[in-house]
Amino acid sequence: MPRLFTALEIPRSAALSLSLLRGGLPGARWIDVENYHITLRFIGDVDGRTADEIVDRLDRIERPEFSLTLNGIGSFGSKKPHSLWAGVQPNAEMSALQGEIERICQRIGLPPDPRKFTPHVTLARLKSARLDDVIHYLSGRGNFYTAPFAVSRFVLMSSRESVGGGPYLTEEVFPLYEDSPDYGWAGGLEHPA
Repeated sequence: MPRLFTALEIPRSAALSLSLLRGGLPGARWIDVENYHITLRFIGDVDGRTADEIVDRLDRIERPEFSLTLNGIGSFGSKKPHSLWAGVQPNAEMSALQGEIERICQRIGLPPDPRKFTPHVTLARLKSARLDDVIHYLSGRGNFYTAPFAVSRFVLMSSRESVGGGPYLTEEVFPLYEDSPDYGWAGGLEHPA
């Protein structure tokens, strides 16, 4: 069974902005643009029955669409950096969605995710990058940001056994509902007396 995780997709316009950050860091293995995403919950290797139950429960989530902005870049692994990332501006709707997915996973018996949810887009894996090179790379790009983009769905993705970074496959798509004002009866017309 492939490794499963829930994620938000990165639209083409934001992915293009992210792709401009590629290069200029010796020892970095850059993630392919089509594999950019924001992981909401890593699920891991599960059997088919558990995967089906996860899909069934995720399909019942009813949350509104929301808007996200990517901003800032950084690295994980302070003394020995192992990956570069682009940050995600804090967003209450995204956090609520992630929290609901986490509760669903725990209810069906998966252990709690041991890591604190830190929304980000992984840009590169660092195997042999020097700390000084990483610091220099980050110092020239700290003001990175994208225009806001709409998030109208989340996905269940899979990855094959590899060293990380893809290829990822979208297994299921879960739409978020359009968050439009409630106009009441008959599209906003006054209810007849």
